[in-house]
Amino acid sequence: MDDKTNLETQNETSELLFSFGVIADIQYADLEDGYNFQGTRRRYYRHSLLHLQGAIEDWNKESSPPCCVLQLGDIIDGFNAQHNTSEKSLELVMNTFQTLKVPVHHTWGNHEFYNFSRDYLTNSKLNTKFLEDQIVHHPETVPSENYYAYHFTPFPKFRFILLDAYDLSVLGLDQSSPKYQQCLKILKEHNPNTELNSPQGLCEPQFVQFNGGFSQEQLSWLNKILTFSDINQEKVVIVSHLPIYPEASDSVCLAWNFNDALAVIWAHQCVVCFFAGHTHDGGYCEDPFGVHHINIEGVIETAPESQAFGTVYVYPDKMMLKGRGRVPDRIMNYKKETVLHF
Repeated sequence: MDDKTNLETQNETSELLFSFGVIADIQYADLEDGYNFQGTRRRYYRHSLLHLQGAIEDWNKESSPPCCVLQLGDIIDGFNAQHNTSEKSLELVMNTFQTLKVPVHHTWGNHEFYNFSRDYLTNSKLNTKFLEDQIVHHPETVPSENYYAYHFTPFPKFRFILLDAYDLSVLGLDQSSPKYQQCLKILKEHNPNTELNSPQGLCEPQFVQFNGGFSQEQLSWLNKILTFSDINQEKVVIVSHLPIYPEASDSVCLAWNFNDALAVIWAHQCVVCFFAGHTHDGGYCEDPFGVHHINIEGVIETAPESQAFGTVYVYPDKMMLKGRGRVPDRIMNYKKETVLHF
């Protein structure tokens, strides 16, 4: 039985609780089609905006609209910075998102930092931290201002956590700042290449300049939320621009310290899935602890006649991704002992 038939039969036997949209790596620029850094993959810079418009039209037409959309980072392409069109392109994409009838949560990727400083992003419309939920009696679950991360509850017993995968990074920082110096030191310790974007010869190929990592401070914060969610029997969805599970991703696209993030997540029962972008080709794997790692295919490398987005339908016993175009369908069953009873 293929996934599509599976989705349909499973759909009929379960009560839909809510849904949410996912889209990754739009990388819009007002440029002719081009190619990736290696010159091997076509990029549709202008058309990515039309793909976004198509996705929004689809979400707006759904009979039960999604509660929100997760935008997984790289909203405009780094080429905008070279052409001095960063602000204009961002405004165009954000105006397109204005037509979406539900909130959108923005993740920051490397292309955000090619175009803007961290300070600029913090004060921009790409900062959706105002959509966060506070757990009043648990002040330790309030994120620090040192990184861009927050959590929210779109439906009772479900918590979404948005992580900052460039919390440790040389991108977007003033080169005279102590944090920049600290991150450059980490990068150079793992990558002796003159070209820091090159993984050539590295035994840990994720240590390149276009990736980043999670500070210990952010991981401690994540651990406290997951502890709260375990105790309160919540289901958790985690979102990051960078993937953290090697079997679901190109090894060059992983977060620097993906193992540290996995160690925190694997110490808890509550995490259902981890959504990321960055890889453009997409990827999927269920890890040994029953966490589903889904990397969404990038809009930027999606031909005009196709699409690249999805809607995730949430049920008491599973989540089901209904993909469009290049994004395949996925069924993410909850860990056996943690089926919800409503």
